[in-house]
Amino acid sequence: MTNTEFDDFIQAEVEKQKGVSIPVRAGLLERLLTRKMNCRSMLPNPDDEFCFPDIGPNYGIISNYMKSIRKNVSNGLNPFEEPVFVEKLSPKGYRLLNGHHRWAAALQLGIKRIPAKIVNLPLESDITAMIENSRHDRRVTLDLDEVIFRDESDPNVEKPRRGHKERIRQGVPALFHFLTKKGYDIWVYSSNYYSIDDIQSLFRAYSANVDGIITGIAKQNTRSSEADKRMKELIANKYKKTIHIDNDSVVITGGPEKKYAEFPIDAPAERWAAAVTDIIAGIKEEEAE
Repeated sequence: MTNTEFDDFIQAEVEKQKGVSIPVRAGLLERLLTRKMNCRSMLPNPDDEFCFPDIGPNYGIISNYMKSIRKNVSNGLNPFEEPVFVEKLSPKGYRLLNGHHRWAAALQLGIKRIPAKIVNLPLESDITAMIENSRHDRRVTLDLDEVIFRDESDPNVEKPRRGHKERIRQGVPALFHFLTKKGYDIWVYSSNYYSIDDIQSLFRAYSANVDGIITGIAKQNTRSSEADKRMKELIANKYKKTIHIDNDSVVITGGPEKKYAEFPIDAPAERWAAAVTDIIAGIKEEEAE
């Protein structure tokens, strides 16, 4: 297809989904393995800038992927180094979450099947239920990738739990127990495409409570979907105060005076969770005075 023909194809694929396709949960067996999936069963994501008529596919990126695929094939290597990520749709098909340009390169080369990983991202109904079921009007937020998950070389990690490959920072389960006891809801975020079910299972394995899970925030598109706007409004209306815990600081926003305060975490790695606990304990004591 020419670039113009491919643009028209993308818009036709987007139109096919309107009023018909909705995300649904994939079962555990569907999510366990990376599989070869038919490119024609994958649909472009209307909320991705790849599908925005005034932005659209980057044909330079697609061309580079095509060259890389051809090179890998000529060298006897796997054409695709990483799978694309998709979510299951009803009544049929899968929606691309990540990997639009690799998918486009495969289509242009006439490749019928490419490796894909199915994940269950939080649906709007999931997030609404999380908010409705939450018990408090204040919350703590943490980034899974930057703060909680650690590299295999990091010595300051909790003992891995059976069935879970992720290594979490030492002291996180105790910190979460403290936060719950002190009346905070705990929300975790990730830019990666983790299934919400898998994150829930991971923290349950550590006897840690998590109230909210948002995953798949891979990039900030130039336009937010209506669902995103509704969710942000629900969260803003629910929580009067938010404490964000980072690697180096604890940041507080909100409260009756919409205050902003930042507290540095000045502690060695093995004492990180204890230092965060001390900071938040101090905040609670100030509120009580």
